[in-house]
Amino acid sequence: MKMRQSVVAAIGAVCMLTAQGRAGGIVPGADPAIEVTNKDVRSLAMATHGLDLLMNGKPDAAIDVFQKIEESDPQSALGYLLEADAVWWKIYLTTGNLVDPDVFEVVSSNSTPYDSHFKDLIRAAIFKAKEEIRAGHDAAQNYLYEGMAYALRARLAGLRGIALPTARAGKKMRSLLLKALWLNPNLADAYLGIGTYNYFVATLPGIIRLLRWLIGLPGGNRELGLQQLKDAANHGVLTRGEAEFYLAKDYSRASERHYGKSLEIFQRLCVQYPQNGLWKLLSGSLEIRLGHRSQGEALFRQVFQMTRAKTSATGRAMHRSALEALERLHSGGNVP
Repeated sequence: MKMRQSVVAAIGAVCMLTAQGRAGGIVPGADPAIEVTNKDVRSLAMATHGLDLLMNGKPDAAIDVFQKIEESDPQSALGYLLEADAVWWKIYLTTGNLVDPDVFEVVSSNSTPYDSHFKDLIRAAIFKAKEEIRAGHDAAQNYLYEGMAYALRARLAGLRGIALPTARAGKKMRSLLLKALWLNPNLADAYLGIGTYNYFVATLPGIIRLLRWLIGLPGGNRELGLQQLKDAANHGVLTRGEAEFYLAKDYSRASERHYGKSLEIFQRLCVQYPQNGLWKLLSGSLEIRLGHRSQGEALFRQVFQMTRAKTSATGRAMHRSALEALERLHSGGNVP
């Protein structure tokens, strides 16, 4: 039986050519002697297209694409993993703080109508990745998928400020992603999860000291974490956009205060994904922090106008966030 090369490393070039806004930065090291199936090529091309839709503020359209991957390759964890990612974004966009880039944990609700489906998708992705590993199908890739599923579980708990479940899922994620990299060092997508782990474990010392004692949480490294996020942003196939998102948010934190670097990344996302108002809201907030009030207000107004007629839950939430940002800018008064 012919071995399948790790899908991301081997056919990243194919997907970079088919996905809008993803030029260059291919991870080297694919072995041409190992066969890549046509199904692998199609699935990852569809995945990158769906991720572009997701980063462009169209989670429902992205979900349609990811469900087609599930239908075409039901044994693979990929479609279920990416659909769970899209559902996480729907939870974030409808309950999270969409304006302040340094805020990670403020949500308007600790449960949403999307939670049950999100949990089902995570369980399915983990199960399918494990089954593929047991069957001897590309262990590195499937450790990556399993680790990314635990990363999403940690992200939801972290979004809601629930420390212990976040830490447990993060610890499991770290172990799986390190296994993936040990088997295939070219899987740059793994660095989104590992970099996020290293950065936050190193920069949240109070609660982390307690958790390290409670569950044996491994230590982190701030500088290494930031570099790993850069690696995922520069070389990732599945994680490039999200790595840029987290790197920009990290740069805006009080521990970094690199507001210019953060704004540069969000501005780049604005150009790559112009229909996603989130990037404009975050850019507007940073413009104001840098003393550019008129530029920041103009971005808030752009989002307010572009979402005025939106009827989806995410579109309405974006519209509310833009209005609240404008009201805050005008000290709670009526927006002129």
